[in-house]
Amino acid sequence: MKVRILGCSGGIGGRHERTTSMLVDDDILIDAGTGAADLSLAELAAIDHVFITHSHLDHIAALPLMIDSVADLRDRPLIVYATEATLAILRKHIFNWAIWPDFSEIPSRERAVMRYQPIEIGKTTHLGQRKITALPAEHTVPAVGYQLDSGAASFVFTGDTTVNDRFWPVVNAIANLRYLVIETAFADRDRALAALSRHLCPTLLAGELGKLERTPEIYVTHLKPGQSEVTMSEIEVRSGALGPQMLRKGMVFEF
Repeated sequence: MKVRILGCSGGIGGRHERTTSMLVDDDILIDAGTGAADLSLAELAAIDHVFITHSHLDHIAALPLMIDSVADLRDRPLIVYATEATLAILRKHIFNWAIWPDFSEIPSRERAVMRYQPIEIGKTTHLGQRKITALPAEHTVPAVGYQLDSGAASFVFTGDTTVNDRFWPVVNAIANLRYLVIETAFADRDRALAALSRHLCPTLLAGELGKLERTPEIYVTHLKPGQSEVTMSEIEVRSGALGPQMLRKGMVFEF
């Protein structure tokens, strides 16, 4: 499998600040933040599967426009995977004809451009030899992370989350874990805000990484624009022995 980071910032502002989206091979998106909007029309039209971690705007912003843009270029529905709770939010608040057309009914329910596919934590979706499993996350709305397993190795993305004791036993059981992408949205000066918004800060991240029993490469995502340098400096102090690196737009992981 090949993962290209299209966006990994906690906000926008500048050429490199794009919100969360990852292109897997040529046909899968993990989240559809603003990073997905940098893909060409042909690249967007090639995507058949979109796995959403949760319903916050920075993770779904490009999804409505993407579906509208490629609708007449495809001969099969785009499948949107998420938990039932997240799909319910998308139906009610995004694809509701008030904010955006309901593409699960266009041009008809029988021949819709978009199809919803519910997933459950712990259950695996098989796409050829590729396996994608939803992992538990703790956020302000229903949320998941994902394990991408090629068979040879696994790439794990926490999604947006805070302290999460359900997550680590699952991750520690992944024998072929090679990459761990974990969020840290705030610097320690905003620890109270991190707790309120159910994100991590460097001190909380250090506590979470202390539960990790494997030795993957660790990458930090979802840094707030304007805070990335100070946040990564704090991570170096608190978790430097584990070697966390800053995830960057354009990075490619093959496994």
